[in-house]
Amino acid sequence: KKAPSSIKYMKTPSLELQLLAVSTGTYSGYNIRDIENPCLEVQLEAIKNNSGCIASIKNLHITAQLLAVKLDGFNIKHIENPTLEVQLEAVKETGLSIEFIENPCLEVQLISVKQNGLSIEFIENPCLEVQLEAVKQNCESIRYIKNPHEEVRLELLEQNKEYLHIIQDREYCIRYI
Repeated sequence: KKAPSSIKYMKTPSLELQLLAVSTGTYSGYNIRDIENPCLEVQLEAIKNNSGCIASIKNLHITAQLLAVKLDGFNIKHIENPTLEVQLEAVKETGLSIEFIENPCLEVQLISVKQNGLSIEFIENPCLEVQLEAVKQNCESIRYIKNPHEEVRLELLEQNKEYLHIIQDREYCIRYI
């Protein structure tokens, strides 16, 4: 109990000792790196104590992945080939976590920009629907949209005419005014 990190010196620690090691001490959770093939229960306990410890877990169970991204969406960067369900949970918690998702589908993109419009910065060639949602959530997101669709520019100007200076199409601005 006094030295949970001593688990690394044990050949086959009991489940009780494994749980104790990942739930107590200064670096609770991180002691999981010293446990060979931790079971789901141990993975979950470690993540509850320190979600960043997932970087140290090999063969991370899907349930543990979901818990980790629900606690901190950025944990998705430690998950190789996350499932759609894990991707969705990550962007629901932190829209900006889309930066670590390779080729996110439309559903993930939309949830991401609804949670944080600025996450559009990490979406390559966002479609009109994603652009509109991003600008509705945060006007500043227009700065990350290359060649925004006319509907997006109109939405932005309807929200705040002060954004005229951002829209580089002078002809459009003159027509709008």
